[in-house]
Amino acid sequence: MVQGVPPIPASLPAEVRRYTESRTAAFLDWHPTRRELLVSTRFGNVPQVHRVAAPAGARTQLTFFEEPITRAVYHPRDGRSFLFLKDVGGNEFAQIYRYDPDGRTVLLTDGGRSQNDLPVWSRAGDRVAFGSTARNGADRDVWVMDPAAPSARRLVMQNTGGGWR
Repeated sequence: MVQGVPPIPASLPAEVRRYTESRTAAFLDWHPTRRELLVSTRFGNVPQVHRVAAPAGARTQLTFFEEPITRAVYHPRDGRSFLFLKDVGGNEFAQIYRYDPDGRTVLLTDGGRSQNDLPVWSRAGDRVAFGSTARNGADRDVWVMDPAAPSARRLVMQNTGGGWR
């Protein structure tokens, strides 16, 4: 029970909303061949990936999910596609997706109850390495896959614990 505190007017949330509903933009990645970048910003309810194609240019929204997208990396050679993480319903089981030039997104990891880290591209752009709990749901192992053929992913290092990234 609270004592000595005056009643809070019902109008207060509406009055302060303009101060609490601010938007930020977070840098995600530079395009490898053009002067543009990816940012994560909230225009609707949750942050999504946007492209900014020129200095001081307008943003173009690329992803349109109900879940927030706050991490993405361009393909290191041509930047035609990018990889990003997304979970479902805030379950914290982030999965890796590929965003293709036509706007299509492709799930690259198991889509289940594994936690996956944002991949690191090889210099050639033909594969990525990432941490994942896919093997047993607890230990974060290192996996390698070709994002164009994700079913051929392979476990390259088993770990005990969760600190590998």
